[in-house]
Amino acid sequence: MPLLETIHEPRDLRGLSMVQLQDLAQEIREFLVANVSRTGGHLGPNLGVVELTLGIHRVFDSPSDSVIFDTGHQSYVHKLVTGRQDFSTLRQQGGLAGYPERAESVHDILESSHASSSLSWADGVSRARRLTGEGDRHVVALVGDGALTGGMAWEAVNNIAADKDRRVVIVVNDNGRSYAPTIGGLADQLAGLRQTLDKVRTHRAYEGALDWWKARLRSGGPARRFAYKSLHAAKKGIKDWWAPQGLFEDLGMKYIGPIDGHNMAAVEEALAHARSYSGPVIVHALTEKGRGYAPARADEADQFHAVGVIDPETGESVERPDAQSWTSVFGQEIADIADERPDIVGITGAMLIPVGLKEMAERHPERVFDVGIAEQHAFASAAGMAFGGLHPVVAVYATFLNRAFDQLLMDVALHKAGVTVVLDRAGVTGPDGPSHHGMWDLSLLQIIPGLHLAAPRDATRLREELREAVAISDAPTVLRFSKGSVGDEIEALERLHDGVDVLARHGEGDPDVLLVGVGSMAAVALDVAGRLMAQGIGSTVVDPRWVLPVPRSIVGLAARHRIVVCIEDGVKAGGVGSRIRQEMREAGVDTALNEVGLPVEFLKHGSRNQVLARVGLTAQRIAQDTVAQVLGTKVPFARPLPGQETPTGQIPRL
Repeated sequence: MPLLETIHEPRDLRGLSMVQLQDLAQEIREFLVANVSRTGGHLGPNLGVVELTLGIHRVFDSPSDSVIFDTGHQSYVHKLVTGRQDFSTLRQQGGLAGYPERAESVHDILESSHASSSLSWADGVSRARRLTGEGDRHVVALVGDGALTGGMAWEAVNNIAADKDRRVVIVVNDNGRSYAPTIGGLADQLAGLRQTLDKVRTHRAYEGALDWWKARLRSGGPARRFAYKSLHAAKKGIKDWWAPQGLFEDLGMKYIGPIDGHNMAAVEEALAHARSYSGPVIVHALTEKGRGYAPARADEADQFHAVGVIDPETGESVERPDAQSWTSVFGQEIADIADERPDIVGITGAMLIPVGLKEMAERHPERVFDVGIAEQHAFASAAGMAFGGLHPVVAVYATFLNRAFDQLLMDVALHKAGVTVVLDRAGVTGPDGPSHHGMWDLSLLQIIPGLHLAAPRDATRLREELREAVAISDAPTVLRFSKGSVGDEIEALERLHDGVDVLARHGEGDPDVLLVGVGSMAAVALDVAGRLMAQGIGSTVVDPRWVLPVPRSIVGLAARHRIVVCIEDGVKAGGVGSRIRQEMREAGVDTALNEVGLPVEFLKHGSRNQVLARVGLTAQRIAQDTVAQVLGTKVPFARPLPGQETPTGQIPRL
C-alpha cells in the first residue's frame, strides 16, 4: 500500500522513519502532479513545501497547536496529511477548496488567501492562548511566496517580538532567488555546525546565562559596560556573517537557519529546536518552487505557480486556447500608450505577468515598478509619482483593491492625483473562491469623491476607455474588467452626447424597460432584451461605459421608461444600480429601478457560470423577474400604463 494512503491525520506521520518520510515526500509530489494537472491549481508552491509541511505536522500537534498558511495556496500538502486526499474535484463546485477552509477540517484556521496577514493572526491567536491560560500551545505560521513583502507582516513581527514568552514559530519558506542555494562539501559542514549552534542558542540555559552576564556587565563600572558593548558587537558581527538573521534578532526574535527546506532531518531538527524555545522564533528555510517536477523548474516565469489543465508528462497546457483575454488586451494597449507618453509608469504588486504589465516592462523596464505584495504602498507611492509629474497606472486584481482603499481615498482622491487604477478579474472569478471574487469594487468606489469609473464591455471599449482614463490628470480613474476571454465585439447603435452607448431598441413607441448593462453584463442585458421582446415587452439596452459619475442621459432615459433594470457583476448593495436610483430621485424621476447583482455573501468556489447561476444572475432569471415586474406581480412594480392608476399586482403588507 502506498504510504500516503496510510496517512489519515497528522499523528500518523510520527511513526515513520526518515527513509519512509522521504518516500512519502516523493509520493506526495507524484500525487500533486497527477491530480493538479487534471483540475488546475497552485502546483509549483505546493511542490516546494512538502518537507516543511511534513516537518511541521511531525513536530507540532495540530489542531491543539495552530498551523496557519500564508498564502493559503501553499496548503495542498497540509490537506493531504489531514485526511483530504480526494483531489478529483479540487477548486470545482462541491469539491475541495484551493485554500484552507474551516468547513473542511478542524486543522484549517485562516481561510482568506490575501497575503501577509498570517502573522497578525499568529499574534492574535498567541495572545488569546496566553490570556486564556493555554500559553503552552504553539502557533505556527508557514510564510512564503512573497508574503513577507507586505508591510502588514512586519507590523505583526514587531508586535510578536515585543513579547518574549509567546510560543510563536514563524517558518519562512524562502523560495525566491534572493538567497542562492548552498551546495558542496564546505556548505554541508557549515550546515551541520550551524544546527549544533542553533540547538545551543535555543536552549533555556543559554538564554539564562546571557541574561545573567548582561546584567552583571551592564550594572558594573565603565570597564564592565565597555566590555559588554564590545562583546555584544563582536557577537552580533559574527552572527550577521554566519546567517542573515540581523533584522529579526534586532527585533528581539530568535533566528534559526537558513536550513535546507528539502532536507527532512534538518527541517525536523530546526523545528524541534524552535518548539523547545519559550519565545517567538524564526525558522528560515531555503526551498525550490516546483521541486521535483522538471517542467515547473524549467519555467522561468513563475515555476508553475498556478496552472490550468496540463499534460503531467510535459507540463504543456491541454486546454483549448481561449479567445483573447481581457488582460492581454490591456497589456498590449498600455504598452502602446507608454510608447507614446513618457510620463506613463506602471505599478504592480508582485503580479507583473498576471495583470498584463509584462509587455510594457519589456519595452520600458525603467518605468514599471513591482513593489511586492504591498498594495497600500503601491497606491500611496502612485500619488507621489503623480505629484512629481508622472501618470501612474496601478494594475491589481480587483479583490486586492480592498487592501488599499484608504490610500485610494486619502492619498490619491483627496489630492486629486491623476492615477489610473486597472482592476483585473473584477466580478465573479470562479475557482479561487470567496477571497478572490472581485465583487466589492463597484460598491466601495461609489463613495470616493471625484473618482471616475469605467467598465468596458469588449476589447474595443477597453482600449478606448483606457486611453480616456489616462487623459484625466486631476482625479483618480478606475478601469475594471472580468477574468478570462473578452468575447465578441458589441457595436452600438448610437453614442449619446455624454458617452453612453445605446446597444439595442426593441418595440414600437415608448419601450417599457431600460436595461443598463455594466461592463461584461452588457451581453447579458442584450440577451434579456431578446427574451422580453419574445413576450411582447419592448426595451432599450444601454452601456454607460463610464458608470461614475452617472451620465445624465441615463437619468433622462429612465424618465421615458416604465422600469429600469441595472445588471452588474458586483455586490448590488451600494452598487451602480443603487447610485443610479439615487441620481434619479435627486432629479425627480420616480421610475422604479431593480438592482440586479450579487448578494452580500461570501460566494463559494465554482466556475464563473456556476456561481452566477447560483445567485440568479442569468438572462433567463432576470427576464422572468422583469416580465413579472412589468405585469405588476413582483416588486418593484413598473410604472402603470397610461390610464392605469395602480399596478395589477398586490403590494405585500408587512
